[in-house]
Amino acid sequence: MIQGKEPGEGVHGRLQSISVDPFVRGFDMQLARPLARSIRLNGFATCLRLEQVYWDILGDMAQLNSCSISALLSHVDREVHLRHGGVRNFSALVRVVCVVHSLKDTALEVAGNH
Repeated sequence: MIQGKEPGEGVHGRLQSISVDPFVRGFDMQLARPLARSIRLNGFATCLRLEQVYWDILGDMAQLNSCSISALLSHVDREVHLRHGGVRNFSALVRVVCVVHSLKDTALEVAGNH
């Protein structure tokens, strides 16, 4: 980033227009609201703070797997320890898992339309 410039600023310091508005019609700001929930990860009680949109995605993923959100997150916790020796920021990992899951679903929908 060029020092003195803010993200989105053009060459001469003016804001650049963008062609695709990230705020889709009907955007719900409540999805960005952080929400802390008590969960059990492999038998240990903990608290996880995520934005509502991620809790919604986790709920969908749990439903697809016929399990609870805690069971789903316990699986993620176990697997990250087995495959990678753990992770420093579990909340960030959960967010990435949710985004990757959503992107996978989007890719499948696009492929199904062709």
